[in-house]
Amino acid sequence: MLVGPALLNGAPFSSLEAAQATKTPNLSISVNEVIVPITVTDEKGKFVSDLKQSDFRIYDENKEQKISYFNAEREQPVVVGFLLDMSNLNRLHWKTFAEATEELVLALLPQEGPKKFSGYLVTYSTTAEVSVDTTSSPDKIQEKIRKIKPGGGAALYDALYLACTNRKLVRGEPIEPRRIIVIIGDGHDSASKKGLDEVLEVAQRNLVTIFGMSTVAFGFKADGEKNLQRLAEETGGRVVFPLEGLYKDVSGYLSTPSDEGNYALKVGTGGYGAELAKGMFNAVAAIQGEVTTQYIIRYVPESTDDRKSFRKIRVEVPNIPGLKVRFRSGYYPANP
Repeated sequence: MLVGPALLNGAPFSSLEAAQATKTPNLSISVNEVIVPITVTDEKGKFVSDLKQSDFRIYDENKEQKISYFNAEREQPVVVGFLLDMSNLNRLHWKTFAEATEELVLALLPQEGPKKFSGYLVTYSTTAEVSVDTTSSPDKIQEKIRKIKPGGGAALYDALYLACTNRKLVRGEPIEPRRIIVIIGDGHDSASKKGLDEVLEVAQRNLVTIFGMSTVAFGFKADGEKNLQRLAEETGGRVVFPLEGLYKDVSGYLSTPSDEGNYALKVGTGGYGAELAKGMFNAVAAIQGEVTTQYIIRYVPESTDDRKSFRKIRVEVPNIPGLKVRFRSGYYPANP
């Protein structure tokens, strides 16, 4: 969305400034234009990447809008923020999730080919910090991840606020590249000064799409799981659960307590390691697919005269049954 100013590095970042900053040939942006990234999957969860502009309908406050721009190209430029939960609750699977994060960094910031992707690392435990500022080099982020040791509380919301307001910009944001955040954690927050509603609004105003790689194990629940889901769903992303299927074929997996927890597949054994690796590989592939196969639609709202502080969006593919369409829930047309 390019409606109204967003905040980045603590200063207003208006739609007009965004358009001027882009300076991309053959790319024109109206100051009132709304940008909507969209992901479409079929009944089996596979990405649908061959849709045309005529397949989509988009509604602003239930009123159908005319699409002014449509892009279905793969691997469009993005800036990806990796938010890594270093809290005590992730000690058990820390090494596995750290390695999965490294794989995700390499997948989304490839070393070869054109530098269309940039990324940064925000780590959080009792406090949050930008550990690696925006870069096109995956090595810097991977090197930092290898040195991190978990411990302390979880300041997830402060980490999200930092990611949206305190990092180096890439020329052309949020048009090309667009903005993505991936949270690697369980969604709980025990240490932030910011609140969920506050950081969700900041993310929406900064045109961020949030994805999550949940660290919650199969058969268990985390207090923050619903918060992680809300952050993703309202910004057009989703949460993947790499540990969810580890014991799906094990009868009575909770019936054998052990020091590591109630695991039928013992931590440290080959069977457990193989299942864990498979879950992580699938999670990394799923997030990579989400980020690189999104459609982009833009439109100019016919009217925003009612001055609603938040305008709801709805996207449909009405003539093809069984598709799951994900998109941000709405946008802020003006300053709060």
